[in-house]
Amino acid sequence: MAVRAVRGAVQLDEDEAGHMGRRVGELLTAVLDRNELVADDLISIWFTATPDLHSDFPAAAARGLGIVDVPLICAQELDIDGAMPRVVRILVHVETYLSRAEISHVYLGATAALRKDIAQ
Repeated sequence: MAVRAVRGAVQLDEDEAGHMGRRVGELLTAVLDRNELVADDLISIWFTATPDLHSDFPAAAARGLGIVDVPLICAQELDIDGAMPRVVRILVHVETYLSRAEISHVYLGATAALRKDIAQ
């Protein structure tokens, strides 16, 4: 078994706590499903949000999904001119038998344009 990192992102339609929870929950669920992972496989999750998001902590969505004993941390993305607005990104560290090439990174909706090289 190896430690791997899984990337992902989602763009929010609005800065509203309930909407953030639903969209980030959708992203986390997709990462778990596409990589055949369960909560016990998670080591930690790093969340970042663009500076225009203020309504809630993205990590609250993980707690809402029942991911309660995994270390989570939130940080702010760099404020870069022209960057896609209202984006939450994740970096999930997992234990898995998947090789690096088999990992499915998840970029939902418009965020697929952020990493065309790895978005699936």
